[in-house]
Amino acid sequence: MIRELSAEQSSFITQNSGDAVCIVSSTGYIEYANPAMEKLFGIDSNSNIKLWDAIPFIADNDDLIQLFLDAVYQKKDSHEAIVNYRDNEDKLHNIHVRIICPNEDKLEVLVVITDLTQLLKLNKAFERYTSRDIAKYVLETPDGHKRGGINKEVSILMSDLRGFTSISTKLPPDELIVILNHYFEKMSEIIEKNNGTIIEFLGDGIFVVFGAPSDLPDHASLAVKCAIEMENAMDEVNKWNIENGLPELEMGIGINSGLAIVGNIGSENKMKYGCMGATVNLTGRVEGLAVGGQIYITENVQKLISEELIISDETSILPKGASKLLRVLEIEGIGDLQLHNRFDKNLEWIDRTDDNEYPFFMLDGKTVDEEKFIGKLIRITKDKKYSILSTKTVLDEKANIMIKINNEYVYAKVMAEEEDGYRIRFTSGNKEIIS
Repeated sequence: MIRELSAEQSSFITQNSGDAVCIVSSTGYIEYANPAMEKLFGIDSNSNIKLWDAIPFIADNDDLIQLFLDAVYQKKDSHEAIVNYRDNEDKLHNIHVRIICPNEDKLEVLVVITDLTQLLKLNKAFERYTSRDIAKYVLETPDGHKRGGINKEVSILMSDLRGFTSISTKLPPDELIVILNHYFEKMSEIIEKNNGTIIEFLGDGIFVVFGAPSDLPDHASLAVKCAIEMENAMDEVNKWNIENGLPELEMGIGINSGLAIVGNIGSENKMKYGCMGATVNLTGRVEGLAVGGQIYITENVQKLISEELIISDETSILPKGASKLLRVLEIEGIGDLQLHNRFDKNLEWIDRTDDNEYPFFMLDGKTVDEEKFIGKLIRITKDKKYSILSTKTVLDEKANIMIKINNEYVYAKVMAEEEDGYRIRFTSGNKEIIS
């Protein structure tokens, strides 16, 4: 049986409580204040002062003052709110206020205030180092802090800046951080808007999951819409870059849907919320097919979407360990949402007078094959994003190549076979050497 506290025990608790506690008369005067309350409001419990008069009369404190006035003059069972409070030293607090009015016959009210400032700062800092959904999962889910994962159907989006390695070698570190932070800021806003969860930033790339930790029945559709909005936002990103004397950026995106292991991965001392499995690995391969401005999705994604997709191209890849090819689709829109800036529309071609043959090499991932091939760049687009490579070598669509021109290297992806060669898309390197 729990016995009632004595007056001495009650006094001991309130005197040593981290919460600010005071008793206020029916006219608003402070009759008792514990040390935490005296410190918070900068008052002496022996002073004859009304509670709201102890609070600086400024705009930041309007809600708090009104809360106290309502509690004293509109007698209710209780009042509760989280409000701002700016103290006499101009320090802003986020406080949880509970005002207990036993009944209308009682002359006093009890005020209990919990200062949430430090806790909210910690939560905000946590959210800045991980996504809001992951922070909520860790802090609010019973097993959110434990290691372990589950198999769950999700959609994975991976994006990457094309040619950024080349750009980074020409920028000082401070400018490099500025350009990346601005880009990530804009992309993060769009991802959050579409309920995506950022797993991590991978150099200049972004790894996003839709459907975890929170369930999203339409995760595939949201991933596609997010990708289109991200690509469309690159116009705004590049406008800002140009205005600030920074280079323009191009981004490719790949999306895949399927089962993945999601959950906390790591050791007891250090762990992170992660997403892993064949679905994730395949997304990386799909993302590698896209050049700047392109979005590729797998047929797994297409099957989960009821809205109409605008498909502009189709290819196939053989997933690792699979026995049959998987269709991969280039998309330009979903429903009424469409890409509004495609680099490969209405290309303006210029014939080149340079009849030189240039050596080029195949790329396997980031490895350059030793075998050398020869070709001519017979045409180039006015914006120098595309060229026609004339060669006797048979090239596969989506193959990556490295071309040596005047002792410099440019990188390109084979886009399609044309009548007089292969249309290639430059992905990095100094394209200005090609006139």
